[in-house]
Amino acid sequence: VKKSVATAGLTGTLTGLDVLARQGFSSLKGHRVGLITNQTGVDLQGRRNIDLMLQAQVNLVALYSPEHGITGKEDQDTIANAVDNATGLPIRSLYSDGRTQKLSAPMLAGVDTLVFDIQDVGARFYTYSCAMLFALEEASKARIPFYVLDRPNPVTGLHVEGPLLDANLTSNVGCYELPVRHGMTLGELATMANAERKLAAELHVVKLENWRRSDWFDATGQPWIDPSPNMRSLRAAILYPGIALLESAKDYSVGRGTDTPFEQVGAEWIDGEQLAAYLSGREIAGVRVFATRFQPSSSVLANRSLSGVRFEVTDRDSFDSVGFGLELAHALQTLYPGKIDFQACRNLIGSRTVVDALRGGQDPRQFKPAMALALRAFAVRRSRYLLY
Repeated sequence: VKKSVATAGLTGTLTGLDVLARQGFSSLKGHRVGLITNQTGVDLQGRRNIDLMLQAQVNLVALYSPEHGITGKEDQDTIANAVDNATGLPIRSLYSDGRTQKLSAPMLAGVDTLVFDIQDVGARFYTYSCAMLFALEEASKARIPFYVLDRPNPVTGLHVEGPLLDANLTSNVGCYELPVRHGMTLGELATMANAERKLAAELHVVKLENWRRSDWFDATGQPWIDPSPNMRSLRAAILYPGIALLESAKDYSVGRGTDTPFEQVGAEWIDGEQLAAYLSGREIAGVRVFATRFQPSSSVLANRSLSGVRFEVTDRDSFDSVGFGLELAHALQTLYPGKIDFQACRNLIGSRTVVDALRGGQDPRQFKPAMALALRAFAVRRSRYLLY
């Protein structure tokens, strides 16, 4: 039975924000603080980190927003600078050009301490982790302290899946040599990058309390707040590392613009019944596949009637999300050769070897052993940086 930890009458997993708030933000007093955050930066009671810091008389001088903006509602290629309506604080966008997400030296004017507090979803290509790593590098160059207020990996800290990123395939959707599903918190990831890249940053990770690596997000007691407009549930987050592998393909929908993004895929060239039957015949652990039709109201293939499949995870502990994504890729190439442009998806898949194998129609079960060897090596590599 999971033991509860109580703080000020609260029970459940405490994030770095909860812990720092309990301490009265004492470590930030006397500093001119820049806060990298969005709508997920709330405590166990749902209060914004911005307001909690100001109430504790922290000298918060600037805010920085990642992809989707500080409210998490923006879903376009570029995010403009803005002002926080409640406090009047300037918001400097890290996504102003839709590509780099990098915090530049001029953006640090007037700031002598950086704090990062954003909920991640545990997938290499979810852009918040790169926003953090780029900011960590800049903090190192500027020689200012960098605080990560740690939050749970919502899809557990146990599952490590998928191909590792090739060093020559780095981008804003993959800036570090990680597998697709890395099984780390952002605090652990920052610790690893600081050491491996020899950044020598003054890194402070405010650790979680009462979180175990086997915990899914719904075991934490923390409020689920959509980390981005199309990440609307833990169900979607579980499927996301596999389903989003092919998202850069043209004329192919991963369900954006519907009520259940990443829980279904479709295209005008897919026969849903045929694809569902093929995938079901593969007897993939932890998931069931059903034929479906849907019509996105926005995003890719908006207002078109699409045939496809939807997914129901039946056992999330045995379900290999990325493995399933590779099975789906193989099924699409087998049934509809050439319809998926795997080269366009290379930055998401992250491995040229895997891209070539999929393009050539190779069964994932043939290259899974080599991938498993690489994952075991990664597990050893990351073990020295795990905080929980």
